[in-house]
Amino acid sequence: MSIKSIDPRITRENLSEEPDQNPIKELNHWQTYEVFHQTKKGDHHIHVGSLHAPNAEMALILAKEQYARRYECVNIWVVKSANIFSSDYDDEDIFETTPEKMYREAGGYKVMEKINKYKKERKGV
Repeated sequence: MSIKSIDPRITRENLSEEPDQNPIKELNHWQTYEVFHQTKKGDHHIHVGSLHAPNAEMALILAKEQYARRYECVNIWVVKSANIFSSDYDDEDIFETTPEKMYREAGGYKVMEKINKYKKERKGV
């Protein structure tokens, strides 16, 4: 049985009188994407938000409509949220560095005498 309506678009569709118990069933497979945009060439991409889309191409279109209209934008990235990996807080030791960084100082090299001599000459000027 179809719904009776004076609107020809509804009548043409032959819609059932039974309400759909799950009207968004086709949206269940949409994935979350994180959106990053770049305001000027050479700048870093900055996270500006998230969106839901059925695929990467549609995510790019939706991201452009949502985020490139509001902000200056020259480039945009979309990344599936499921593809973003992060370190575990228990693995904090991977960020520890060598506390002694003498290798960065010129003092460990044989030219230290020349450097000190140059500094003394510069003070005397």
